[in-house]
Amino acid sequence: MKLLILFFSVFIMMQDQPCAEIKLEVTNVKNSQGVVRVLLFDGENGFPNDPKKAFKSASGEIINNKVTFTFKGIPKGAYAISVFHDSQNLGYLRTNILGIPKDDYGFSNNASGHFGPPSFEKAKFSVDKQKVEVRIRF
Repeated sequence: MKLLILFFSVFIMMQDQPCAEIKLEVTNVKNSQGVVRVLLFDGENGFPNDPKKAFKSASGEIINNKVTFTFKGIPKGAYAISVFHDSQNLGYLRTNILGIPKDDYGFSNNASGHFGPPSFEKAKFSVDKQKVEVRIRF
């Protein structure tokens, strides 16, 4: 009986957690080679490039110099996105000997950093309604 009550309690709590949808559009992709990869973070831990610490990740085909992603079931809160054009479909951002990226990359809010990637704070946006749209331009 206790197990049944616990199950229903958890089910009711899950129903109270409103989830949202994030629609991401990445534009100005140089060409249609490879894919665009995206990492969605729900905190600064791992941002911007640790896929193991990302809340969600995806990759998408480039059509007419853009890619669209939809993330569903996202709890309300603060998030940040990092994306890069994996032109050779290697699964990672290629860099030169100095660590400068060879492919295009970007962040939510089109944030930029000084001598490196921006902070989570600069790239973060709020998911506070049912549908949130984010646009990143390379």
